[in-house]
Amino acid sequence: MNKKILVTGCVLGLIAIVIGAFGAHGLKSIISIESQQSFETGVRYQMYHALFLLFIGSYSALNQKAKKIIFYLVLFGVLFFSGSIYGLATNELSGFDFKQIGFITPIGGLLLIMAWFILLINFLKTKTDKS
Repeated sequence: MNKKILVTGCVLGLIAIVIGAFGAHGLKSIISIESQQSFETGVRYQMYHALFLLFIGSYSALNQKAKKIIFYLVLFGVLFFSGSIYGLATNELSGFDFKQIGFITPIGGLLLIMAWFILLINFLKTKTDKS
């Protein structure tokens, strides 16, 4: 599971850099400033969670069940949150109206929040030494 989490974190990070560069250079002249800012938000959250997965995959004190749950919450959270933001920000360039599926953005955000909450719960349950 750790390798899967680490590879996914790397892939999400790589894609965030590529999409971010595309947004900064390729979309700059064809979408509004507001849409560019939304697009950048999607990229930023994707990168945050790519790094989060790298931490989760490397952190040995976290049990495999918690890692698996966090992994899937982050994966679907990024797909729903960042993915829908990319679609909404570039909506005017597509034949598909992404506003119809805009409701998945907050669902994705909730999944990401849940992943962090599960990590917090696991940290609180961990016994620490008193040194």
